[in-house]
Amino acid sequence: MRDRRDRATAVNRAWWAYRLRLRRRRYLLRALRKGRELTPVSLRVDRAPKGAVRLFATLRNEAARLPHFLEHYRRLGVGHFLVIDNDSDDGTGAILAAQPDVSVWRTPASYKASRFGMDWINRLLLRHGAGHWCLTVDADELLVYPDCEARPLAELTAWLDRQGIPALSATMLELYPKGPVGAAPWQDGADPLEAIPWFDPWGYDWEWLGRYDNISIRGGPRRRVFFADRPDLAPHLHKTPLVRWRLPYVYLSSTHLALPRKLNRGFDARLNRPTGALLHTKFLPQVIDKSAEEKQRQEHFTHAERYGAYYDAVIADPDLWTPDSLRYDGPAQLEALGLISRGAWR
Repeated sequence: MRDRRDRATAVNRAWWAYRLRLRRRRYLLRALRKGRELTPVSLRVDRAPKGAVRLFATLRNEAARLPHFLEHYRRLGVGHFLVIDNDSDDGTGAILAAQPDVSVWRTPASYKASRFGMDWINRLLLRHGAGHWCLTVDADELLVYPDCEARPLAELTAWLDRQGIPALSATMLELYPKGPVGAAPWQDGADPLEAIPWFDPWGYDWEWLGRYDNISIRGGPRRRVFFADRPDLAPHLHKTPLVRWRLPYVYLSSTHLALPRKLNRGFDARLNRPTGALLHTKFLPQVIDKSAEEKQRQEHFTHAERYGAYYDAVIADPDLWTPDSLRYDGPAQLEALGLISRGAWR
């Protein structure tokens, strides 16, 4: 009986592995097809420093964030930015085109129809990422990891290479102000952490999911405030943004999931790998107007009809702060809280 169960389990695993290979090929074909929607604006990727980390992003109307976003990642050691401008009309395109270390593509096509930009990103990764360490983030995400103030990405990726580790996982840590979101004292181009330095230090659920061999993380202020009655709809907070990219690789759902499955194992404590955090700066004052716009555009959720109440709650200018909130004080604080780890990277 046990041998029969073992054989059945082996067959199921083989069948699922086969389905994942087919899925990976399908998404690579989608990337090739949807990549035709991208029009080159300024291509400078041939000038990228050899061996440097390449950053990939899709964004729309992020002129206010770009100065600090670029500064943050240059300070970490990003050598080149490959950016898809999804039909911005606020000067984002002009800012990007003026940067000597940025290559820009533009598209007016649907963000949702490209799997929320991931078909476009997969196309650029396929063409310009293979053989490089690639960091894929949103414009409102700032990566930090243990000792990142003193140890650049090149030092981290060199260690990962020596250990044969293909990726770095990171928890999305949502930041917010003390008081109504719309009253946060922020000026365009400034460091978002000056206006929204607070975060939830606990209240996160971790769940291993064998389907993609990943650990799902949920929690933070959005689940606590906006999805208290439907926690299953709260955003996932686990991501794998930094990958030593190879041609067969593909992102499935934002950077939450990737194939092959080995890329999703970064949070498995048994592997003793370093992890980071993506400081999520969504809740700057502009989020109110952006939420009103996105509620009408319906470009950011698969089932947009389920999230009308969420958008309404954000538009109502909530106060996400509680007496349990902590003020962000650097990656060492997050490490002490267990939200990031240096693993075996000493």
